[in-house]
Amino acid sequence: MTSIDVVIPNYNYARYLEACVKSVLSQDMGQMRVLIVDNASTDDSVAIATRLAKEDPRVELLLRPENLGPHASFNAGIDWARADYFLLLFADDFSVPGALRRATAIMEQDRGIAFCYGRDVAIRGDALIPEIEAQPATPPIRLMTGRAFIERFCRLGVFQIPGPSIVVRTSVQKRAGHYRPALPHSDDYELWLRLAMHGSVAEMDCIQAGIRTHDANRSTDLWARQILHILHTADAAESFFHHEGRWLEGAEALRRRARRGIAERAYWSAVSHALRGNRQAWKLLMLAFRLAPATAVLPPLGYLLQRPDTMPRMRSLIARAFQ
Repeated sequence: MTSIDVVIPNYNYARYLEACVKSVLSQDMGQMRVLIVDNASTDDSVAIATRLAKEDPRVELLLRPENLGPHASFNAGIDWARADYFLLLFADDFSVPGALRRATAIMEQDRGIAFCYGRDVAIRGDALIPEIEAQPATPPIRLMTGRAFIERFCRLGVFQIPGPSIVVRTSVQKRAGHYRPALPHSDDYELWLRLAMHGSVAEMDCIQAGIRTHDANRSTDLWARQILHILHTADAAESFFHHEGRWLEGAEALRRRARRGIAERAYWSAVSHALRGNRQAWKLLMLAFRLAPATAVLPPLGYLLQRPDTMPRMRSLIARAFQ
């Protein structure tokens, strides 16, 4: 019988924790364990986690007396996992009904798949989890080799993947290893690249998870967050190609392509912000020029052709510019 281990890191998310855990426990999986890793929360998280563990023997607890940071929680979960499959689900997110069976069924049919992921639904602030339309039991999938997955990242300089939807083959997770504490903001990107070195990747055309966006993520912070995210993505790429990625065939060419892809993303992000009237857009342009000096001479039009969301985004920006 197929089994899955789900790790739920938590810090002061008592108001979301029960809904997250129950979104997993209600899944139609025969063998399941859930580990709540609490990082010394100061709210009611420990009391809620303890009650959930008493109510359901599938729930286990790791209650830290001091906050060791998120990486310690992620990596403790990897060490704890022993099932066929593994999911890391943050306490403020949730799993959509049927998500785990859909993911594991696809991976059971093809043992060469390292991990799979689907789409997400967004929730604002403290809103309740919405009713999710029933998703297909066997959704369409796009299968790509691990190499193709890595190359796509290098071309685009970004992953448009909802992390809470990623189900990993546990044996692959063990081989890929831990999250790197040296990458506090882009550790997931770097790990996904490492996972792709161990098999193919399946993209499911269905909703698999919900991601909560908080009031702290306000538009006034988006500009700084955009720049930081691009810089952190560059850090993830450099770390990957400095470590495991250096063994890939043509690794140096891929590293240069990743740097260029990130620069081209920064270039068009600058254009997007300029069209919105942001007078600081030149800072992103300077970042693009630093990462790939050629972008200062020739606009990277080819980048736009590679992103599937280019046309909808351009229509939106043009309409806004002429309002």
